[in-house]
Amino acid sequence: MTTPGAPTVEFRTARPGDRAAIEALDGSFHTRTVFEVDCSATGFTLREVPVDPPLHKVFPPDEPDEPEEPGGPGEPEEDGTGHARTFVALDGATLCGFAAVRYAPWNRRLTIEDIEVAPAHRGRGIGRALMDRAAGFARELGAAHLWLEVSSVNAPAVHAYRRMGFTLCGLDTALYDGTPAAGERALFMSRPCD
Repeated sequence: MTTPGAPTVEFRTARPGDRAAIEALDGSFHTRTVFEVDCSATGFTLREVPVDPPLHKVFPPDEPDEPEEPGGPGEPEEDGTGHARTFVALDGATLCGFAAVRYAPWNRRLTIEDIEVAPAHRGRGIGRALMDRAAGFARELGAAHLWLEVSSVNAPAVHAYRRMGFTLCGLDTALYDGTPAAGERALFMSRPCD
């Protein structure tokens, strides 16, 4: 949604000069609810529960010893496959969102590796527009589906992904063990590539 007379948000493929702005983007969020995961021998269920006080989650910076993948946020594709892309959203000269994606030909999956919209720009359809660009790229490559991982405490993102057509397809109870997010559960969501 845009306000009359407000600048239009521009979307494009990331350029090498975008890297610093992508890394500086505030991906934190506030939520009054989280998803609790109840596991049994035959499956799991999610329950959305209130949290008091509301949760403010700030993601730590990437670990310095993690190697940069070719085609990561703000970087050109270096391996020559053309299977990775980062899309950015610009409000005037301000980078206000991005989506980094990677395609795996063996299972025709486009993974949304990271998608973030700055807090002041949320609720304007920027995340959906970035996801639409990712879906267009997926169609170009012949992907069968889009896939992503989200923390069980990120209820706002889970709700947004559901509105975008994603459904729950899996769970990892140990993915975040040994990290600052220990205790959270990784939820996996997917949607067909239209």
